[in-house]
Amino acid sequence: MDELLGTVSVVGGGVIGLSIAWRAARAGWTVTVYDPSPGAGASWVAGGMLAPLSEGWPGEEHVLELGAASLARWPAFGAELLGETGLDLFTSTASLTVALDAADAADLRTIAEWVSAQGHEMRVLGRAEVRELEPSLGPRIRLGLLAPDELAVDNRVLVDALRRAAAGAGVTFVDEPVRDVTQLDADRVVLAAGAASARLWPGLPVRPVKGEILRLRTRPGAAPAPHRTVRGSVHGRPAYLVPRADGLVVGATQYEADDTQVTVAGVRDLIADAETLFPAIGEYELYEASAGLRPVSPDNLPLIGRLSERVIAATGHGRNGVLLTPVTADAVVAELADEPLAVAKYADPQRFTEE
Repeated sequence: MDELLGTVSVVGGGVIGLSIAWRAARAGWTVTVYDPSPGAGASWVAGGMLAPLSEGWPGEEHVLELGAASLARWPAFGAELLGETGLDLFTSTASLTVALDAADAADLRTIAEWVSAQGHEMRVLGRAEVRELEPSLGPRIRLGLLAPDELAVDNRVLVDALRRAAAGAGVTFVDEPVRDVTQLDADRVVLAAGAASARLWPGLPVRPVKGEILRLRTRPGAAPAPHRTVRGSVHGRPAYLVPRADGLVVGATQYEADDTQVTVAGVRDLIADAETLFPAIGEYELYEASAGLRPVSPDNLPLIGRLSERVIAATGHGRNGVLLTPVTADAVVAELADEPLAVAKYADPQRFTEE
């Protein structure tokens, strides 16, 4: 560890706040995390997909650039956590996006062409090739898009690993809410409170968007789950299946709402859409349905950077909080050192206030 640099208060103990605390402590800062229930918010409900390439779309160059930069950091980031905690995070080493109709197939070809032009590997697969890779998928699938470099992690193992690593680096945890970040007496304050960030910094353009997920366990005699993360659009609704050691995570609904109650309609749609992608899902045990609040910004880019001389934002990650964890930690630690990370420049929170 370097010479101590000063004190940092991190407000928020999700994967973003925990990763920043861990990396800042290792860099030489004295760090305190404030959260009444670390890791219990959106980080606990996430699917854990690391899929910036599959979600690429023409015109969203900055979103792709930031996501790809974070994906490239994930193997080393995961290896560091494995070395410090003994916890292996990764559950999938590729993702497969599938199309059920001609319009979706056309979209996949558009994504493949555009993302490949940005220098990333994407492979369009015909029906037979999809079947060869994942024979348990449904018969309606007509085309696939394989991203061999995309990963998935178990989000709950990630929360555990980050908390252990942070504690091992000397981070202090205060299980109390913060109501006014300006009253914290640290040299620097990092606002990483997810969907609650706007309450702590009025005017910050972050809003809560509700998402529901299901967790399924394999039962004796059930067909094996897909080995890769599988994504698709069913009746216009995005759906995904993410492998876990004991089954699958199925997600995710999206509502402009700020409650975390699981709805009957949400569960119905998730099961129906998942069954279209993976017909054998009916054999699995449904053991959890839960909801979280994604912190969403107006332009799908997070807010990473200074809000004032002392306060740094690390919020607004939307559906990509787990994906963007490594690059956000690097960007905030660089900001603490007054050496901003170039790849994070488009996430500057001042972009919404500049003329």
